Amino acid sequence: MESTAMITPGLARDLAALGRLGEDTSTETVLRGLTTALAAGVPGCSGGSAEYWRDRRVLTSGSHSELITLVEGERRIGEGPATEARQTGARVAVTDLLADTRWPRYAALATRWGVRSVLTVPIKVPPAHLVVGLYSVRRHAFSPQGAQSLAGMLTEQIGVAMANLWDFDEVRTDAAQLQEALAGRALIDQAKGIIMQTSGCTAEEAFEELRRISQHHQVKVADLARLLVEEHQRKNRRR
Repeated sequence: MESTAMITPGLARDLAALGRLGEDTSTETVLRGLTTALAAGVPGCSGGSAEYWRDRRVLTSGSHSELITLVEGERRIGEGPATEARQTGARVAVTDLLADTRWPRYAALATRWGVRSVLTVPIKVPPAHLVVGLYSVRRHAFSPQGAQSLAGMLTEQIGVAMANLWDFDEVRTDAAQLQEALAGRALIDQAKGIIMQTSGCTAEEAFEELRRISQHHQVKVADLARLLVEEHQRKNRRR
């Protein structure tokens, strides 16, 4: 018998949690959380998968390693519900793989892992898009009515999670660049001090000397400063 209610309180809670980020949050952890939530929260669902496509590259995640193998196998043979969902932008349902005749090679591959019914949901999160897969060892596990409601919730929650992740990544990148710039500035100040000590020049003159040498050797001022500081430290250790 078909299950019409595919959204449970547990699933709603777990999907909402995808948007809460921490220091260790990444695209991989979001996808892993998504597939785990589907496997645990959707009635009749035995496992979930997610393909994250961006710039012609794909990242695959699954609640079970066998599903990752199945998704990658589907891409290799070029036929199946996830392939069609990605190409058409529409949900694809398979009520019984043993009776479905659309993709015989995929059916042989999926039933080898005990899969009988499949639901794939494409989700656009520009500039990326995802194909989310739900799998069951039972036939007729996913109802059309439930699939529509689930697709709407997935689109909303994954969109929020990915937008938050990209904003968070941008902040982390800016912070790393700032930290690098501060570290470079500290090295330049140390190098200026070394030059001032050895030549008796001013800070402005020391910086101009660093810049002149960096331009002559076509290296960044910060890289030149690092080399100068390291050489100075080596000499001090030898004394």
